[in-house]
Amino acid sequence: MATAVSAPARTSSASGDVRGGFRPDIEGLRAVAVLLVLAYHAGLPLVSGGFVGVDVFFVISGFLITGLILSEVESTGRLRLGRFYARRIRRLLPATAVVLAATAILTILFLPPVRWSSVAGDIVASAAYLINWRLAEQSVDYLTAEASPSPVQHFWSLAVEEQFYVVWPLLIIALVWWARSRGLQGSVRRVLACGLALIAVPSLVWSIHLTGTSPGVAYLVSTTRIWELAIGALLALAATRLAVLPRRIAAVLCWAGLAAIAVAALTFDSSTPFPGSAALLPTLGAAAVIAAGIASTATTGGRLLGAAPMRFVGGLSYSLYLWHWPLLVAAAAAWGEPSPAVGTLVVAGSVIPAWLTHRLVERPIHHARSLAVHPGRAFAVGAVATAVALAAAFLTARAVPEYDVAADAPGAAVLGDDPANDPDGRAADEVEALTPGPLEVRDDNADVYEDGCHQDQENADLLSCAYGDVDSDRVVALVGDSHAAQWQPALDAAGDQQGWRVETYTKSSCGFFTADVATADDLPYTSCTEWNEALVEHLTGPDRPDIVVTTGSNSYRVLQDGAELSDAENDAAFAAALSTSWQSVIDADVPLAVIRNTPWLDRDVPDCVSANPDHLSACAAPQPDALERSGDEQEDAARHLELDLVDLNAAICPSDPCPAVIGNVIVWRDPHHLSATYARTLAPRVAEAIGPYLP
Repeated sequence: MATAVSAPARTSSASGDVRGGFRPDIEGLRAVAVLLVLAYHAGLPLVSGGFVGVDVFFVISGFLITGLILSEVESTGRLRLGRFYARRIRRLLPATAVVLAATAILTILFLPPVRWSSVAGDIVASAAYLINWRLAEQSVDYLTAEASPSPVQHFWSLAVEEQFYVVWPLLIIALVWWARSRGLQGSVRRVLACGLALIAVPSLVWSIHLTGTSPGVAYLVSTTRIWELAIGALLALAATRLAVLPRRIAAVLCWAGLAAIAVAALTFDSSTPFPGSAALLPTLGAAAVIAAGIASTATTGGRLLGAAPMRFVGGLSYSLYLWHWPLLVAAAAAWGEPSPAVGTLVVAGSVIPAWLTHRLVERPIHHARSLAVHPGRAFAVGAVATAVALAAAFLTARAVPEYDVAADAPGAAVLGDDPANDPDGRAADEVEALTPGPLEVRDDNADVYEDGCHQDQENADLLSCAYGDVDSDRVVALVGDSHAAQWQPALDAAGDQQGWRVETYTKSSCGFFTADVATADDLPYTSCTEWNEALVEHLTGPDRPDIVVTTGSNSYRVLQDGAELSDAENDAAFAAALSTSWQSVIDADVPLAVIRNTPWLDRDVPDCVSANPDHLSACAAPQPDALERSGDEQEDAARHLELDLVDLNAAICPSDPCPAVIGNVIVWRDPHHLSATYARTLAPRVAEAIGPYLP
């Protein structure tokens, strides 16, 4: 599931339109945006860039909100902040509370218990409109990078808008005061435009920069998106000038804007660096449509946007978006990743709760006269709505079940010399208790993470920690990516037993190979190349270890001249890159032990075990598929160098299907990393396999 986007709140006012009144074309433009987003989330392949709908929403919101503020400032000479924020509360919080409470119920009904606490935290962050910052922080956490999407992560864009709504009125008040204090009453709009430019330009520059260095963070944080709302705000400030545009020019603007949005939606995809400069296409397209409507909504494009079906969808856009994403996440948890057909059915079904929320909650509270006349009552409604959301989060966290923890957890020690024929290596439905518990196993990581010895993706410096018998002169160097780091607990225990000093050199998503590869964000992983150069220099230098132990994932995409290769070419290039690095160690007369990559399951084991504690066989994965996913590249490289791989997979997946639990220990902390507890129980087998390599 691709990464989620959100529809902003709707304001049924013309705002920046100098004529005032309802703008049917904006209602239709809102429909275009939400339909793009929903189609993208449903998985429809033709709309690979449907996420740009959120950028259209940002422009609309900036335009409408600024128009409302400007109208009040110019007609009354002041801005009543209490009434402004009360309108926002009436418009947003009641529907938000309903959906967040419903999401808590969906979470308990459909999501595995291991996720409930995290979702509860997300609900709290969503109720406070800070979820975008929470998600941005998680996006750079390697250990959570493969976590399933939150059912409320679509609130990130609402958080961006609300943060804009808090700051922008205050800035307008400050700029208006400054202009009037200097006798510039007739230039208020010009002063506001200058102030807005001082925000928008740095925001755009920062967006371009951060998209190139940290795309996950750039997509979510407010600082990279403010310029998009500012474009809409500038339109409101320029409304009086745009109103005199000839109808023919307005018609061209409208169609050009719609074409720009369409091009972005049809040609962009998850590999497009975004937002950055790419976001200019849909945002400027939306701005063109809005500008055309200021001059005339009677153009052909304007009439199509203002047609009744488009107005209906636009009117539901806020509630529709709030509902569709939690339902998609619940469907994925219940039935697996939905196909485009199933996704479309779920999205279509979300119209029902969206319509009910719109009619029974959103409209009545938004248009309640008593709340409009008495802003204090609106704040009380907001407090109640927030309390409902927080209570839902609290109850979700409290509903997390407790699991029995095994006092006796031998793990791999229950397996005999021939694990494939050992009954203890077969998938069982029930065990007496589990270690670690299903709620803790995802955090059961190798010590290198907590000790700060596992290098992140940003830096190239060699980090190292010592384990095992740290006073020993016999040095075992463990090198590679997270698939190597998972063996640190086993080598730590083996080092204690055998008198080895174990030094770790591991890095996130960067194995021991000589090749340029791409990051998950499709950027050149330059720090990996630099780290490998430093690593080879150390391993073959005067302080070389007595043995190098390595392994790694096979999920790398090799770059040649900055371009990715075909699958077959990539496999061959990656195997060659492995053998080149391995050869450098061999040439330095350092023994090399390559541990075969561990099986790669097709399911998230902690999720499954937490949901099926009495039916653990449901969490077992087909052995042939799991071994196939681990790849043949290591074997190809080893064959080229006439090396034998150290194969410990018989003690990890001893039978078909691969069991999720062996010896009361949960084997996996995610689909392809061993739990530290299980890895530690493999220490005797690791010592037996590695010992002969040592001088």
